[in-house]
Formats: sequence, structure tokens, C-alpha cells
Amino acid sequence: MIAIIDYGMGNLRSVQKALEKVGARAQITHNTEDISKAQKVVLPGVGAMAPAMQKLKELGLVDVVRRVIKEGKPFLGICLGLQLLFEKSSEGGYVEGLSIIPGTVERFTSLKVPHMGWNQINIQSAGQAMFKGINSGENVYFCHSYFVQPKDKAIAASITTYGIDCVSSVVKGNIWGVQFHPEKSQTVGLQILKNFVAL
Repeated sequence: MIAIIDYGMGNLRSVQKALEKVGARAQITHNTEDISKAQKVVLPGVGAMAPAMQKLKELGLVDVVRRVIKEGKPFLGICLGLQLLFEKSSEGGYVEGLSIIPGTVERFTSLKVPHMGWNQINIQSAGQAMFKGINSGENVYFCHSYFVQPKDKAIAASITTYGIDCVSSVVKGNIWGVQFHPEKSQTVGLQILKNFVAL
């Protein structure tokens, strides 16, 4: 069973349907016991860091997220769910994240935001398992105004160019994080989710 964390900020049903399409059983939940018992965990998200962190705290989900990651369970952060894993975001001043991955979340400057639509992924060596069966240069679907800057550049699984080269996915141990939306990225997105389910 895969737990999809419901904290009121994300297109949860489409993530669930995409996981089911690749053969997984997925449950949308904010119950800490369900999340703890799940074999894998997905943290989706759409919106801003500050209200997202507030919701996670209100629902008592911060500790369980940190715990399942520390236990080594396969964990996938999608879009805002990736950004939340970092130390802080420059959104509205500086907002503290979950501080699981060292680094920050920064806003695109001098570029039209959000970065929305299809764009290419340039697969890095860290992304071999995530992008198994996928070629570098494939397109995935983005919708974001902020991007992650990990302190350890070696965890970058893919790079995407939007005015600048930015990290569009990371792999750090049992943690996978994608800035794009695999559930909206058709065949490529389904293959990424299939690779996650196979972990």
C-alpha cells in the first residue's frame, strides 16, 4: 500500500489514479497510523510553502513524514511536496521547510512565472533508477514559480532549462522528489511512477 498524504493542498485523486494505473494500491490519508504502516509514501502538493507547512503542523504530520523517511521507506515528493523537504523557501520572506534535504527554494527572477507547460528533463547520474526506461530530453509537465537548490549538487536527478538551468528532480537515498507533475506527464510520468512502485 502507498499512502498519499492529504493535507488539503494537492491534486490527490489524479496522483492516486496514476499510481493505480501502474498497478499500485494507493490510499489518500492524513491518518498518521496509515502513513506509518504504508510501504511507500507520496507527498504531493500545489500552492505555497507557508500554508502547506501550517497544514502539516495542524494535522500532526511533520513528525510522521520525518519518521518514515528516517526509517528508509521509499518516499516521493511531487512539486510543492519536493520543496517542502528543503530547509527554507524565499516565498514571502523566508519560510522554514521540513529540513530533510539541505538547501533552499528560490523564486525565478526576470522570468515569466509560473513556469507552466511541457519542458525537457536532462537526466543526471543520480536519476538512473528514477528514469529507468526514459530517455534524456523527454518532456514532462511543470507548473511552478519556485525551484529547489540542493546544497549537494550530486543529488540532482534531472536538470531543466527555463531561463536558467534548475534542478527538476532529486534522488537522495530513499527520497525521490520531482518538481514536475508525473501524474500529468503522460507516458513518461507513468514510467517514473512505475519505477517508484518497483523500488
